[in-house]
Amino acid sequence: MSPYENELHAFDVDERAGFMPPSPPLTRLPQLWELWETILDATIHAKLQLGGKEAEASEAWRVRVRQLPVIPICELDSPMLLRRAHLVLTYILHFYIHTLPLTSPICIPKPISLPLVRISQKLDIPPLLTFSDTVLYNWVICTSEDFPTPLNVRSQTLFTGLRDEEEFYLCSARIELRGVEALQLVRATMDETSVNDSIAVRHVTQYLSTLSSVIDELHALMNDVRNGCDPDTYYNQVRPWFCGEDSDANKRKWVYEGLAEEGLLVPKELSGPSAGQSSLIHALDSFLGVNHGNPSFMQRMQSYMPRKHRLFLDHLMKSPRPLREFVVGARDGELEGAYNRAVGALKKFRDAHMIIAHLYILGPARRAASLRNSKGLQGEGKGREPVKGTGGTDLVTFLKDTRTRTIEAVIP
Repeated sequence: MSPYENELHAFDVDERAGFMPPSPPLTRLPQLWELWETILDATIHAKLQLGGKEAEASEAWRVRVRQLPVIPICELDSPMLLRRAHLVLTYILHFYIHTLPLTSPICIPKPISLPLVRISQKLDIPPLLTFSDTVLYNWVICTSEDFPTPLNVRSQTLFTGLRDEEEFYLCSARIELRGVEALQLVRATMDETSVNDSIAVRHVTQYLSTLSSVIDELHALMNDVRNGCDPDTYYNQVRPWFCGEDSDANKRKWVYEGLAEEGLLVPKELSGPSAGQSSLIHALDSFLGVNHGNPSFMQRMQSYMPRKHRLFLDHLMKSPRPLREFVVGARDGELEGAYNRAVGALKKFRDAHMIIAHLYILGPARRAASLRNSKGLQGEGKGREPVKGTGGTDLVTFLKDTRTRTIEAVIP
C-alpha cells in the first residue's frame, strides 16, 4: 500500500471509491439483531403511509415496535455492523415518527431509542437518518463487478419503493463516485504546493484545470436527477420521510424514551439527511478556500458525517500551505486563472443546486400551499415560515449564502 493509500485508509477514504466503501455495505445484521431487520422488512412490505393515513395499519406496526425487546449492542463490534445497525434503526425511527398523525406527540420507544442512541455514540453521529445512511452505506452492485461505479450501483433500502426516491439517492452516490478524481487532484496539488517551485506552479495549474472539468461533470450528474425523479412525487411522497425534529411543521419535539434512567445524553442535533452532509463537497470547499463562516450550517453538518471523514476534512484545513495562499503568492496569471475557473465551476455547481431546489422543493411547496389554502388548511410554503431544507435551514437563504461565499473565494 502506497503512503497515499495509507493516509486515505486512516481516514476511511478509498483511493477508488472516495467516501463510499470500496465493497458493498452489509445487507443484513447477524441473527442476534434479526428482530430489527424483520420489523423493517414488515414496514417496507406494508407500504405504510405518511402522516397518520391508514391509521389502523400503521398503529398496529408501531405496537409491534413498542413490544420489541431492548436488544444489547455490545457485540456490534465492528464499523460495518454499527453502520448497518444505525441504518436499520434510523429507518425504523423515521417510519415510526412519520406514520404518526401530524399532531401526535413524538415519543420514541425504548426498543429503538436505547440501542440507537448507544450505537450513535459509538459512531459519533446523531441518532437519526443521515446522508451516510441513505447514500454512502445504502447500496448494492447490480452487475457482476465487485467494485462500485456510477453505472452499477442501486439503492438497497427505500421508504416508498419508488424509482423517484432511488434516483434521488443515486444522484448523490454517482456524484460521490465521480468525485474520486477530484480527491486525487486535491492530494496531488497538496504535494506540489509543499514543493513551491516553478514546476509545481505548472503542475498545479494543470491539476486545477482538470478539477474544473470534474466539477462540471458533478454539475451534470446533479442535473440528471430530473431523468428519474419527478419533483411533485419527490416533494409529496419522498421528502417528508427525511425530516428531522428541526423541520417538523408543528415544531414537535422528539422524545427518546429511557435515556435519563440509562445515563444517556439527550440528543441535540436532530436535522434530517441533507446534501450538506456530503464530505466531498466540504472537501472541495476546504481545498479551494471557500469560507462559510464560523459557526455555520455547513460546519454544523460535519457532525452528521462519519467520524473519520470529519478527521479528513480537519486534515485538509490544517494544510501547511493552503491552495489559495499558494496561488496568490505565486503571482502567476495562468495559475490564478485556473484557480478562479475551478472556483467558478463550484459556483456553477451551486447555481445548479439552487435550480434543483426550486424545481423539487420551492415550486412543489407553493403548489401544495395553494392547494391547502383553497381547503382552509396550513403547512409549509406560502403564508407560513420560509421553506426549510431537510437539514432544518431556511433553504433559500442557505443556498444563496453558500453561493455568495463561493464567489468570495475568487482572486480579483
